[in-house]
Amino acid sequence: MRSEKVNFYSEGIKLAGVLYLPDGDQGKPYPGIVQGPGFLGLKDAKHYIMMFEKLCAAGYACLCFDYRGWGDSEGADRGWVMPAWQAADIRSALSFMETRDDIDSDRLATYGSGGTGGGNAVYVAAIDARVRCCVSYLGVSSGREWLHSMRREYEWIDYLKSMEVDRKQRALTGKSAIVSAREGGIMVQTPERVTTNIKKDVADKIPDGMPLACAEAILEYSPIDLVHKISPRGVLFIAVEGDAVTPESQSFDLYEAAGEPKKLVLYKKTTHYGIYNDYFDDVAANVVDWYNRHLKYHKVEITESK
Repeated sequence: MRSEKVNFYSEGIKLAGVLYLPDGDQGKPYPGIVQGPGFLGLKDAKHYIMMFEKLCAAGYACLCFDYRGWGDSEGADRGWVMPAWQAADIRSALSFMETRDDIDSDRLATYGSGGTGGGNAVYVAAIDARVRCCVSYLGVSSGREWLHSMRREYEWIDYLKSMEVDRKQRALTGKSAIVSAREGGIMVQTPERVTTNIKKDVADKIPDGMPLACAEAILEYSPIDLVHKISPRGVLFIAVEGDAVTPESQSFDLYEAAGEPKKLVLYKKTTHYGIYNDYFDDVAANVVDWYNRHLKYHKVEITESK
């Protein structure tokens, strides 16, 4: 696998990415896969690169980048998670891939890992016909249900009230309250997240403070409302049984709402972060197989009925 640092623009903002390419010219121009990081994720995370190695070995080019305001990308609003902005950034990444002579612009796909990362892959595939197929790994179907699932009911009610107060405060002052992204302001950190080292390589680069306005944006984020629009292009969902971070019900709901072709793979006896150690090779095999079967383009399409 070769890697190339790249830059491209999204709505006038300069973004930083890394393009991973197969060794050699066989299969060139390569089909291209775009990944925007998951919730609080950065492009350089080693567990992302593990998947790119598998995909490049199978002949795919992979672009991973930092969203605006994150990591090495520019953007005045640092550390904001705004799904609409992130979807626009992924679509700009697709446009960048179309400019490359070594990428087949007729064979582009999305891949998303973890929370909003998995949801974004679905969301963009649903609204952008350039995406020939999609993989959503531990993805979000409904931002509202996702944030609700982390809280007891009285906490949820108080949380909604805090957003009402913040909305009024923003109208008066133009500023949103800064909350902890991990410690209840956005997410509620699970015991596993506290002890895992899966994101250790990028953890010190990820800000914790985040405007409460981001929570409101996530509440309105609903890939499940659009997932049916991906069909007749294919979508693969990967979930973990008993996932305390992104409940498997989110993937189940997406699968039920999606049209054909679709596939759901559920891994058991593991956890949201433990899957990388317990099942990584099998996950990668499923992902590669899905792209092999669905990341295609035919110049002639035949529709026939009897």
